[in-house]
Amino acid sequence: MFGKLRTVLTRLTRPTVPAPGAPGPRPRTHNLFDAAAAYVAASATDDEDAMDEAASWVSPEALSFGVNELACRAVLTLSRERGVSPDAMARELLGLPGPRP
Repeated sequence: MFGKLRTVLTRLTRPTVPAPGAPGPRPRTHNLFDAAAAYVAASATDDEDAMDEAASWVSPEALSFGVNELACRAVLTLSRERGVSPDAMARELLGLPGPRP
């Protein structure tokens, strides 16, 4: 399972390379994690132009995966720092009541 996930991630994060001999400087390539970080940061500051730009760097599926991965990592990091469960942390961030017994 992890081998297949690694293969998919490698394909999604591999930078695109311009055709050999293409004139001009090489444009900066973005991977799904670049796009997800830029998209979420722009979303947090309500910057529609930056959100649109970041969303154009990768496919919608890749952006969705990257945003989900960023959310998971953020919840895990915050829950460890605060000494609470990931479920409690996620619910707190969303302003939801605590988990039901």
